[in-house]
Amino acid sequence: MTLRVGILGAAGIAPKALIDPVRRRQGDVVVTAVASRRPDSAAAYAEEHGIPRSHGGYAALLADPEVDLVYNALPPSAHAEWSIAALEAGKDVLCEKPFAMDAAQARAMTDAAERTGRRLVEAFHHRYHPLWDHAAAYRDSGRIGEVRHLVARFDASIPFWAESLRHAPELGGGALMDLGCYALHWARTFAGEEPTVEAAQAELNELGADQSIRARLTFPSGLTAVVEASMDGPFRQELLLEGTQGTVAVDGLVFPARGHSVREEVDGVARYSTVAGRETYDHQLDALVRALASGERLPTEGADSVANMAAIDAIYAAAGVVRPVA
Repeated sequence: MTLRVGILGAAGIAPKALIDPVRRRQGDVVVTAVASRRPDSAAAYAEEHGIPRSHGGYAALLADPEVDLVYNALPPSAHAEWSIAALEAGKDVLCEKPFAMDAAQARAMTDAAERTGRRLVEAFHHRYHPLWDHAAAYRDSGRIGEVRHLVARFDASIPFWAESLRHAPELGGGALMDLGCYALHWARTFAGEEPTVEAAQAELNELGADQSIRARLTFPSGLTAVVEASMDGPFRQELLLEGTQGTVAVDGLVFPARGHSVREEVDGVARYSTVAGRETYDHQLDALVRALASGERLPTEGADSVANMAAIDAIYAAAGVVRPVA
């Protein structure tokens, strides 16, 4: 059976995140439609990317009988409304990160998935690449002893632009929402438990969104962590693990197919390695197709999405960042 996908939003991320991975498959997934609030934008996007149909409104795509799965690529401020609407229309949903504007919205979204019996998956694509399992194995392997501290950092050069959703708090912008949500997810997933935020500091842009942010976390097991994100660059995506017998530095967790490394140091001896794999988005689509067919629960749906948003809320509160009312 072919999985038919509709894209909510003529988004710049959709080609690499969905359209190209679909084309690399053997025809079991197709993109059948795209929707934008502006009919001309939807039509132009459909023509550019070879999508059969376009809709000049989101509700029209949700009513399209040729769509089984909705890819919600809208700004975070629209994730809750349109993901819930898609679920209620009988569609499964792959929702871009960050999942929602806050934990309350995230709970409403996951409640809707439970109520409708449809699937709602957050697009933390890195989680499905073999590099993540390789990094997470250090938790239990004992190769560097007991891991007691970690640093998760995702920085990129995203200069302030008032018209960009990445810098507008009311649309879900900010370093933590756009970049730090990944680093926080690494820390939470590695720990396997939920953190307490001990302290956080943020530097805000003129619109009130965080241009950079840093938080100190503790977990019930005693593991401590620092989570950092900055839009001031330089580009880096790092997870540093400090164990009782050594350290590990994983570089390139978000886009490992474009270059990554694992540096393990024990007793003063460093060893470097890499992990074979395709683009993270291909692995994510593989997992999604299998899960929709089998009913298998995925690691980036349900309670995990709510917990990540709850931790984001707690970091913002600790940093004194006043956020827009969702």
